[in-house]
Amino acid sequence: MSRVIALCFLLLTAVIGFLHIDSRPAWAPFAISAIQVDEVVEESAATKTKSPIKESIPVPQSNWLPDTGAASVHAASLIALKDGAVRAFWFAGSREGAADVSIYSSVYDAKSANWSAPTVVIDRISAQKGLARYIAKLGNPVPARLSDGRLQLFFVTVSIGGWAGSSISAMTSDDEGLTWSNPQRLITSPLLNLSTLVKSPSVMFADGLLGVPAYHEWIGRFGEFLRLDAGQVIDKRRMSSGRSAIQPLVFVNDPQDASAYFRQARSTGLPKQIPASHTQNAGQSWQPSEDLAIANPNSAIAGLALKNGTRILALNNIENGRYRLVLLMSDPKAGQWQTIDVLEDDEALPEAQRREFSYPYLITVDGDDAHLVYTWDRKKIRHRYFSGAWLKHAFDKMEKQTKTSQADAPRQEAQ
Repeated sequence: MSRVIALCFLLLTAVIGFLHIDSRPAWAPFAISAIQVDEVVEESAATKTKSPIKESIPVPQSNWLPDTGAASVHAASLIALKDGAVRAFWFAGSREGAADVSIYSSVYDAKSANWSAPTVVIDRISAQKGLARYIAKLGNPVPARLSDGRLQLFFVTVSIGGWAGSSISAMTSDDEGLTWSNPQRLITSPLLNLSTLVKSPSVMFADGLLGVPAYHEWIGRFGEFLRLDAGQVIDKRRMSSGRSAIQPLVFVNDPQDASAYFRQARSTGLPKQIPASHTQNAGQSWQPSEDLAIANPNSAIAGLALKNGTRILALNNIENGRYRLVLLMSDPKAGQWQTIDVLEDDEALPEAQRREFSYPYLITVDGDDAHLVYTWDRKKIRHRYFSGAWLKHAFDKMEKQTKTSQADAPRQEAQ
């Protein structure tokens, strides 16, 4: 009898929790850039009629985040600072999930092209004290810019079990990441509040609230979209279902429309490509859409949209392994993805010698350029910078190839 009563109590709590979340005010539309894609494309076309000016295209820059002395590093992320610099976050320790793992940060100065000495943002002991609960391990730092200008850093902690037992915590900074508030745990469930993780950048709503793509790994493996107000979860919506899609990456198309791409976690025999979902009401509901026909070996993807509408992805475009990492670009009108740079490729090496290149993260500082960081063999974090001039050159080349392919298609059919 006591078990029946306990079960009824849990069900009642879940219903109350659901009604509490569902009773929140209607979602505001997504905040989008004032620059419209069509306007930029037209302007670009007009520019092409002028006499071409030959300019040298700077090659992408490549360096490393500073060494912390730890044997294992992973899951780097980035955010642009108000002065134009870039701050990175990552976790490092003797191994992933070890008790000695700390979350580190460093700042990149674009003028000197150097990273500052690393500093510890938070470790397991300080997280334990700040959250007033036992913490076994921590990881996955993801920064965001709040509407009031402050920085917010999300990260995951585990008190028992593996990453499937994670919950999300957050800290804020008033000084661009020099100092941080005490962490607070996000309440994403009225029951156990477990198995919620974060990996990808957040998006902003027009009312200043934050939309955070999250995911679950316990029982189900699916994505969720959280709406946050002052560090509190006031709504959440399922982005995918089942056990096959995690770590959602969101592209906002217009104030109501957005697409999400996922790291696939499908069973053997199912397509090893990128699952996708779509919303037409600013994230209040999501429907599965056709896969992005790009190979994915159960590995994280990163992406960003430039201010002219061009989109970029960084990912492992193979079905098994993480020994190849590429940069893809998509024409905002054609929507076709093409490889514009092979960043790492160990395919020619024997399998035992292949290194891991994983967990990419992309941001833009001025809307034209791109900063990329990713895990390099679990030993380093590599940073690559692509200037606006280089990306424009890549776009023009891609556009030319697309037109050539379209022109060749009728000829081949005629033959």
